[in-house]
Amino acid sequence: MAARVHIGSHLAIAIAPAGASTGSHEALFLRDGGDSYDGKSVQQAIERFAREVSPSLIGLAGNDFYELDRALRTIDSSATQSRYGGHIPVAITIAAWLAYAKQSNSQPFEVIAAHLNCAPVLPMPMVNIFSGGAHAASAIDIQDILAIPTRASSFSEGLEWVWRIREATKKSLASKGFDTSLVADEGGLTARLGSDEEAIVLVSDAISEVGLSGKAHIALDIAANQLFSDGKYLIHKNGNEVALDSEDFVAHWSAWLDKYPIISVEDGAAEDDESGWLAQRALVARIQILGDDRYATQSSRLEVGLSKSEANAILIKPNQAGTLFAAISTLGLAKRNNWNTVVSARSGETEESWLVDLATGSAAGQIKVGSTHRSERTAKWNRLLELTYDEAAPFNSGQSLRKFI
Repeated sequence: MAARVHIGSHLAIAIAPAGASTGSHEALFLRDGGDSYDGKSVQQAIERFAREVSPSLIGLAGNDFYELDRALRTIDSSATQSRYGGHIPVAITIAAWLAYAKQSNSQPFEVIAAHLNCAPVLPMPMVNIFSGGAHAASAIDIQDILAIPTRASSFSEGLEWVWRIREATKKSLASKGFDTSLVADEGGLTARLGSDEEAIVLVSDAISEVGLSGKAHIALDIAANQLFSDGKYLIHKNGNEVALDSEDFVAHWSAWLDKYPIISVEDGAAEDDESGWLAQRALVARIQILGDDRYATQSSRLEVGLSKSEANAILIKPNQAGTLFAAISTLGLAKRNNWNTVVSARSGETEESWLVDLATGSAAGQIKVGSTHRSERTAKWNRLLELTYDEAAPFNSGQSLRKFI
């Protein structure tokens, strides 16, 4: 779903991404249903929005993100933007930002930095190496195993490091007889292994093999929502499906922290599993406990997490929030409370690179866009390389993560 915004003679287009693994609290990607594209078409939603809403947006100030957000939410005040879908407002507000950057002869990241009154910083990459869950037809239970070049001195160095880790993992899989020619939704490797831990071992060994022990670490995206059913987590152990309660599930994955260089865990409990999030609270001084589906880039949900001290980091996905203003407001709230922020792409990502400018301009500190493969992922890495060589901003060389090393 794309939006085209004109500010004077300046034009920008933005496309809303979509997610394969979505939480119930995020803004909806509303589909038409029916026969077109097996129900996944958005043409009817676009036509209805263009007819009923678009005229009321004409004349709004291009740089007033708050007013644009207010106007859109006046029309659809539902929590998940269920009337028209969140994909339309997010595309419009992103395009307005990009059009204003052109009008003001500014880089997009400079506009974000001015809005948040902060100095731009190039983010530390969190890069997908191996995928399972909803991103790879449940090849393993957990969704992603990622590498973070925590000791890299520049983005370009860090990107090369994670490329080497992925290549070493690929060679190891090939040596075990797996086909490594196909990739998962976000460009990561995948294979039907015997367990989650077997996949973690592959990545951990790859880090050692390329001489990056102590210089690169592992991040896990558990995506616990996908495993949660009737109050239990259904996982596979020794070829059998096992049901675990919240405390046992957190104990299951937290046991890996003693054996592997894991520094970050995302969605280690389901979005509304209060017992699971309470069980993770003891780990916030040890690793980055990162909330995605739990907070859905919503300030109101983040405020609850802050009050419970149940995590120390939030994933920021603009299309979860529904508008650019809502996303940067949630990001700002997290940073003011000393939580880490990770700006993230989606599995159904676009070929655009504005996410990099959002992460850089907001000084988010970390970015997660997938692997080093697939063009919609490399578009973001290439934009970061461009900003690196332009010396547009200093690099966040792991400051937000080094306290966990």
